[in-house]
Amino acid sequence: MSKSLFETVISGAPKRTSHAQVVDQLGKAIVSGEFPVGSILPGDPELAARFRVSRTVLREAMKTLAAKGLVVPRARIGTRVRPRNDWNLFDSDILTWHFASGVDDEFLYHLSEVRLAFEPHAAALAARNATDAEIAGMMRLAVAMGDANHTAESLAVADLKFHLSVLDASGNPFLRTVGSLIEAALVGVFKLSSPTAEKSGIDEVARNHIRIVEEIGRRDEAAARSAMEHVIKVGRDRIRQALHADTA
Repeated sequence: MSKSLFETVISGAPKRTSHAQVVDQLGKAIVSGEFPVGSILPGDPELAARFRVSRTVLREAMKTLAAKGLVVPRARIGTRVRPRNDWNLFDSDILTWHFASGVDDEFLYHLSEVRLAFEPHAAALAARNATDAEIAGMMRLAVAMGDANHTAESLAVADLKFHLSVLDASGNPFLRTVGSLIEAALVGVFKLSSPTAEKSGIDEVARNHIRIVEEIGRRDEAAARSAMEHVIKVGRDRIRQALHADTA
C-alpha cells in the first residue's frame, strides 16, 4: 500500500486528477449524510456542473464509488446511495471520509475492535515466523519513534511504518491487506490527537512499541499479543479523550 493517503491527509494537498477529486468530494458527501442512505443522487448534468468535469469523468467516478459499495445505478431511476452495511469499510478512502466528516465513540470503538482482532494475532504470528532481519527492522522502527524531534506528522508516519512491518513479519499475506484500515485509524489519531506535545508522551510511545518487538524477539507469542493489545488500547483512549475534550 502506498503512503499517498497518509501524505495527502498530512499535507492537505488536493487530489491530483479530476476523477480523484470527484470521487473524494462525492464520497465525503455520501459518508457525511449530505446524500443520505437510500437517496437518489442528482443527475449527471447537475453533478457535472457542480464539479466542473465532463460526464465521462463523472461516470468513471461513479464506477469507483460503486466498487466501494457506496452507490448502485438503477435503470430509469438513477444512482442510489446504498445502505451503510454494504459499504466497504476496509477501504482506506471510506475510512478517511468518516474521519473527515467527524467520528464518535461508537465508530472508534468498532474500529479499535477490528484492529484488536487482527493486529495482536499478527504480533503473535510474527513471534513465530519473523526472521532475525525482520525483528531487527521492527526494532529500528520502534526506537525511531522515540526521536525527541518528532512532529505529529513524522510520528504518525513512523507509527504507520511500524504497524505495517508487524503485519509483514507475520508471514500471512491476508493480514497485510488490513493495512488500509490501520492507516486510516492512524490518520485519525494524527488528526485528533498526538502525543508529541510532551517529551514523555513520545518516550512512552517508543517504549510500548519496543516492548512489542522484544516479545517478538523472545518468540513469546502470548506476550507479543498482549503488548500489541496495550498499544492499540492506549491509542484508542487518547482519541476518546481528545473527542471528549472537543465537546466539553
